[in-house]
Amino acid sequence: MTENQLPPCPACAGAYAYEMGALLVCPECGHEWPLAPGESGGDSEERVIKDAVGNVLADGDTVTVVKGLKVKGSPSGIKAGTKVRNIRLVDGVDGHDIDCRIEGFGPMQLKSSVVRKV
Repeated sequence: MTENQLPPCPACAGAYAYEMGALLVCPECGHEWPLAPGESGGDSEERVIKDAVGNVLADGDTVTVVKGLKVKGSPSGIKAGTKVRNIRLVDGVDGHDIDCRIEGFGPMQLKSSVVRKV
C-alpha cells in the first residue's frame, strides 16, 4: 500500500501529502509545492509550445499578434500586428499559455494560436 512514497510537507512536515496535477498538496496546512523531477512516473519531456504557424516558442521571444483581439474593459482591443516583447511560457488556464505585458494594456495572458514569432 505504501508503494509510491511521497515526501513530507516542507512547511509542516505532515505525512499525508497527495498529488494534484503537477503539484504536491498537504491537506493539513494547505501548502503546495512542485514535484521533484524524479518523484513521479509521469513523462519527463518538457512541453513544446508552438505559435500559429508552427514555430517553437521560448521564454524571452518577441511575437506579433496575428488577429485583432477584444479586451474586456477596453473600447479598442489589441490590433493585429501588435508586437509583444519578452514573453513567458506558462501553464495557463483555458489554453492561455503566454504571459506577457502589452504596451497600453498591461500584463495579460495570450493563447499561442493567436501569435507569430518574429
